[in-house]
Amino acid sequence: MPDAELDGTPSEPSDATPKAEVAGGPKRRAKVRKRHTVGKVVLATVLVLGLTTGLGVVFLYRHLNGNLNVVDVTDQLTDRPTKVEVAGPKEPLNVLVMGSDTRDGEGNNIDGLTGDGERSDTTILLHVSADRTRAYGISIPRDLLVDRPDCKSEDGDTITGATQVMWNEAFSYGGPACTIQQFEHVTGIRVDHYVKVDFGGFRGMVDAIGGVQVCIPEDIEDPAHHINIEAGTRKLKGYEALNYVRERYVVGNGSDVGRMKRQQAFIASMAHQVVTAGTLARPDRLVRFLDSATKSLTVDPGLKSVVKLAELGNEFKGIGLDNIQFLTIPIITAPSDPNRLAFQQPQADQVWAKVRKDQPLTKRLSSDVISAGNVPGNPSSSPSTTPSSSPSGSPSSSPSSTPEDEASKAALADAGLCV
Repeated sequence: MPDAELDGTPSEPSDATPKAEVAGGPKRRAKVRKRHTVGKVVLATVLVLGLTTGLGVVFLYRHLNGNLNVVDVTDQLTDRPTKVEVAGPKEPLNVLVMGSDTRDGEGNNIDGLTGDGERSDTTILLHVSADRTRAYGISIPRDLLVDRPDCKSEDGDTITGATQVMWNEAFSYGGPACTIQQFEHVTGIRVDHYVKVDFGGFRGMVDAIGGVQVCIPEDIEDPAHHINIEAGTRKLKGYEALNYVRERYVVGNGSDVGRMKRQQAFIASMAHQVVTAGTLARPDRLVRFLDSATKSLTVDPGLKSVVKLAELGNEFKGIGLDNIQFLTIPIITAPSDPNRLAFQQPQADQVWAKVRKDQPLTKRLSSDVISAGNVPGNPSSSPSTTPSSSPSGSPSSSPSSTPEDEASKAALADAGLCV
């Protein structure tokens, strides 16, 4: 079990600390209490959960570890980029998150797709800076046209690449390995870890915390897919929550980019609730959340246990919700196909270059940002992201608005989010 220290954890006063010496006498140094390791923190948490829920500690720990599906794709990756040396107390982290959906089960196949196997509607690069002061979740549209490189199957066979094909083809052909190969080839960014998230398990995580609050400016009525969600600010859970993040056709401008933005807002709101709504202090909810989360994840060997996942989570402890930001890579309509997307240049390359060098993104490169501390429709949101007072729900200008602010509001409105 790793012994990585929790950086910045203040030492508590020790009972063994000597009292003040008599004036003029020799001074003794107080004992320095050792800081807790991540492993100890996780084990203490598991112990508390075991005691308060009636579950055995060993059973609970083994159960959560047993839920995780660990797949090593290292041997399937070739010609990998090297990491750029950056200044910082640690190395930056790049985690590629992929949403997986088999379309099996009632209410899941809202795209009307057929066939066996998995598909991926969601790819997000999660970048954590070396100084652990900021984190970006950068979404890549599934309809983006890219040159897919050759990659290897689990059996070691070569899967031939192709030019100007949809981003999510890589996942359908070769799963996480081919998606990582494609991401590294296109961006030049080295992936440290990957996480594949099953949408069914995602629904379980939402239910475990009692639902996630969203702000819906207009009723969502999609009779073709049996989806009806009333407008308003309220919590969504169950299939209603899953349908909300998967719906595309009748919300906002009906684009896949709009769906991504709703997914970003939903994840941001979910993170906000887990941190601020007492979820971590409710053992019953926490056990259900961890159970659903671990059941829904496929990870690389570097994240093969709940302790390893806790270490990754610990990297966010000093960042703060406002500095966990979600955005979409700059895109335009593809010149070759009006139904597909292409990178907007030079902005997209500038974003990837900033990430490679671990530099903050400028506001110009991240005008559609949603932060976990400022979610549309959340009571703690700033005025710029509260529901519009105009009857149409369209973005409204104010004397102090900047072009970047208006662009952000327009992106939220196109996604069917309150602005």
